[in-house]
Amino acid sequence: MTRRGDALFELVDAVLCAPGPVVSLPELSLQAVHRRGHGAMYDALAEGRIDVCRLRVALAGLTLPRGSGRQLSIALDVTPWPRPDAECSPGRLHCHRPCRCDGTRQTIPGWPYQVAAALGGGPTSWTGVLDAVRLGPDDDPTEVTAAQIRDVMRRLREAGQWYEGDPHVLFVLDSGYDIVRLTWLLRDEPVRLLGRIRAGRVMHHPAGRRKGPTRGRQPRHGEEFRLADPTTRTTPAQESVTVHARFGTVVARCWGHLHPRLERRQGGWARRDGELPIVEGTLVHLAVEHLPGNRDPKPLWLWHSDPDAGAHDVDRLWRIFLRRFDLEHTFRFLKQTLGLTRPRLRNPEQADRWVWLILAAHTQLRLARPLAADLRRPWEKPLTPDTLTPGRVRRGYRRIRRILGTPAKAPKASRPGPGRPPGRTSSPAPRHPVGKKQRKRDNPST
Repeated sequence: MTRRGDALFELVDAVLCAPGPVVSLPELSLQAVHRRGHGAMYDALAEGRIDVCRLRVALAGLTLPRGSGRQLSIALDVTPWPRPDAECSPGRLHCHRPCRCDGTRQTIPGWPYQVAAALGGGPTSWTGVLDAVRLGPDDDPTEVTAAQIRDVMRRLREAGQWYEGDPHVLFVLDSGYDIVRLTWLLRDEPVRLLGRIRAGRVMHHPAGRRKGPTRGRQPRHGEEFRLADPTTRTTPAQESVTVHARFGTVVARCWGHLHPRLERRQGGWARRDGELPIVEGTLVHLAVEHLPGNRDPKPLWLWHSDPDAGAHDVDRLWRIFLRRFDLEHTFRFLKQTLGLTRPRLRNPEQADRWVWLILAAHTQLRLARPLAADLRRPWEKPLTPDTLTPGRVRRGYRRIRRILGTPAKAPKASRPGPGRPPGRTSSPAPRHPVGKKQRKRDNPST
């Protein structure tokens, strides 16, 4: 924190030491750990400076959660900051906001943030947040995602989290990403991609030799593999049958060396010169017996960027994909408890500072986890130190802060400012239309 550092640090302490969820930004100034007024809080968000590059390097250097075999799995997902009525705020997009009342997807104007977080090997509400990027109206989401993955990998190498010879870092994505194009853009990086694709897509087997006596161009695409048509499926390379506590009998099958037929009208491929590439991968089909809440199970198809289906455990892949939902727990805690989207800030630069403050606060809770005591309510079950949730750790953070102290200096006495000069009036703030987000490119017709 290179400018307004004391006020920003006390703001983080106020977020962590508040007795309940953060519902109002000015009310944080009433906390005992916040020794400044609410004006200093808004001034810190407006004029403060956070060295985001150094903060990203520090996050990559911390001990990160890993899976079996020291596998480093990182989840990527977008969470919106809804700002439907902020007509004076630039950089807003139509963000997806799913509505579970009728099952239809809705959009809301706001600022979308793409967060990268390391996942653990078992069910937990803890993740190791590594990065956050705000998507702009003129950004290509696929190119921004590829650049974010490259930057995360560079920092992991510099921090000693990944060396040559280690297992490839697995990035887990949900639907909405153009995972095929990401596979092509990241073909030179030591990463593997695992993400959900639409159940109505059509893939192709590798092309064989041209048939018939006539001469001509060799085919580029083999026989069709329709995800929605079981008659087009060949014998899977692997098949696994397991019993899960929440889903009952789970059958997982995978097929290798499949590729889609790319077309230039599909997003970023329109700007590519020459012949479109053949991007191969592995398809994983997951069939479950039932879903929680007595919901009907739907077909689930996953794309893995490694085309060799026999080189990995199919049962392990879908279990890692389930761990992606741990990031949803992190989003819910950041928004409902730490107040990630509570402030009504005008400029997106101020929103970026607040987002990084909240991510830093979440990291402080993760680091303070071994020091926290289980301050549970009478109706709550006791938890062991290694199973404390972020909410339980935050409940006892005030005791930890008394021991650790704070690097923030005490505020100096000051006088109120002169205010607006006489005779000067403020002009209306400019209005900004909601920018159109890049069209989703993971649902081509073929």
